[in-house]
Amino acid sequence: MIKRTICFFAAVAVIFSGAYVAHAALEQRALSHKLIRLHVVANSDSEEDQALKLQVRDAVLAEVSGLTDGCDRVDVAKERLQQSLPVLEQAAQRVVEQAGCSDNVTVSLQQEVFPTRYYDTFTLPAGEYLSLRVSIGEGAGHNWWCVVFPSLCTAATAEDWEEAAEVGRFSRSEEELISGGEEKYVLKFKVLEWLQNLLR
Repeated sequence: MIKRTICFFAAVAVIFSGAYVAHAALEQRALSHKLIRLHVVANSDSEEDQALKLQVRDAVLAEVSGLTDGCDRVDVAKERLQQSLPVLEQAAQRVVEQAGCSDNVTVSLQQEVFPTRYYDTFTLPAGEYLSLRVSIGEGAGHNWWCVVFPSLCTAATAEDWEEAAEVGRFSRSEEELISGGEEKYVLKFKVLEWLQNLLR
């Protein structure tokens, strides 16, 4: 009798865990379809390459802000970025050359898998996202992430966040998912990271 009871509760726990994982994955996937992330990868971890990475980031963000200004749908932002990849690459390459560096820069739009990322005003769960990837030289150094659509790279205040969430057309649950903070969603994000590693 005791064994049956233990088996019953174990089975219930497995069912609920599976449902929780599936729900968390669905939430992340729905959110990912509304975002475009920026991923800038340095040539190496040397001080010079890391400093150059930030200069390249600033140049790319300046170009991107003009391209996505006025966009109210992710597909429109994606199309504008796709058409402007050569312009973005040139802007990044210009910064590198002005710094006296001979590294080549490549800029692309592609799907990438990201870990959970905690920012000052929001948090993004682990998963696959469309990414504007900027790779400098060997692309072997530490990287820098943010969100270019909706524009969350500079969302430092609650008002900035609310405006970006409106542009991104986030649902209430999506807003809560990424603005709830580490304490509220740490378990859910850990589950997503576990699922992501399992599927690799």
